[in-house]
Amino acid sequence: MKTNIVEVNQKSQKYLGEKGLIVLIAFLSAFIPLSTDLYLPALPRMAENFNAAPSLINLTLILFFIFYAAGSLFWGPLSDKYGRKRILLIGLAIYTLSSALCAISGNVYQLIWFRIIQAIASGAATAVAQAMVKDCYSGRKRVSVLAIVTSMTMVAPIVAPVVGALILRFTSWRGVFMVLAIMGLLVTLAVIALEETIDQRSNGSILQSLGSLGVVAKNPGFMTLLLTFSLMAIPMMSFISSSSYIYVNQFGLSEQVYSYFFAANAFFMVIGPLLYMKISRLVKPVWLITASFVIACISGAFISTIGIHGPWLFTLALIPATLAGSITRPPSANLMMEQQRGDTGAVVSLMTFAFTVFGSIGMIIISLDWENRVLVMGLMYIVFAAASLAVWNRISKKSFVQHVLNKAG
Repeated sequence: MKTNIVEVNQKSQKYLGEKGLIVLIAFLSAFIPLSTDLYLPALPRMAENFNAAPSLINLTLILFFIFYAAGSLFWGPLSDKYGRKRILLIGLAIYTLSSALCAISGNVYQLIWFRIIQAIASGAATAVAQAMVKDCYSGRKRVSVLAIVTSMTMVAPIVAPVVGALILRFTSWRGVFMVLAIMGLLVTLAVIALEETIDQRSNGSILQSLGSLGVVAKNPGFMTLLLTFSLMAIPMMSFISSSSYIYVNQFGLSEQVYSYFFAANAFFMVIGPLLYMKISRLVKPVWLITASFVIACISGAFISTIGIHGPWLFTLALIPATLAGSITRPPSANLMMEQQRGDTGAVVSLMTFAFTVFGSIGMIIISLDWENRVLVMGLMYIVFAAASLAVWNRISKKSFVQHVLNKAG
């Protein structure tokens, strides 16, 4: 949309307003870290409760991401056809119900199935949230909003483990899922107040709407950028899935202390996007992205060497990679969204799908029976940051990259 954003929001968001819309988008974008990080401190306790191996309990996390990725593929295109609001309401209703069912699971296999349903529904929240950003914003304003939304979203990894650990002091892991059900209900009420953001809906059939995924996938500029930025999800998500085992089991910390270390790392996820908006006025975005891959590679070397010797050294070694990755999120998302005219739902669905699939690969790798998970994680950062850097160096001078970065700079 080329209309001034303030006018659009004042006109279309009668109840939420511009700030309310941004907060809603941020909360929808945070569904995944909230749905996963909130119960991370409970993973070791859940294994004891169900008398199940950690690898089986980890399936509640790994399969969540796999089916979330699959679900996000169809929610986005469907929102192009039926509208953002309708799809959000359907997805949130399923999410709320499945969260409540997780809380009353009788065994680990029931929990896994209900988590799969919850994961599929979660795709509606995140895919539609990103599509709404493109519906309403353009140019540097869009990058600015993406930075704000990303920073607000990254508050979830800081708050969620701490809140999860506090919940565990008063109740069991089942209480964590009841909190998620209540959260789903509250967000549903907010979406009821949302005015539709999509300007033009797809007129084709459902199959034609889903076929837009293939149209976008044939765009070489989009797919190259998608591969470049999705590779870093592998080491990043390996940390998310294994952090409680590393801090609690390997380093011997309590669940509460673990949550503080996790929150400290997540803090740098929050400031990264805001830092990008400041630095990008002084340094070219293309150089910032290049530097982020170099820093992640160096950070991986520190993780695999000094990070294995204790929780403080591990955290300090990991922070540079975390900060570097979060700095690139606003420009990378904008770069990918600008590669395709129309089919916004399909674009963000493929972005979500790719990031989640690559992240799931990292989760599967780190969940294998390694003697030292910290060492493996550091090596993954080195390998995949170097691979992303190599691809980025080849495409960063291309016109389809330079045009977008110059327009948003």
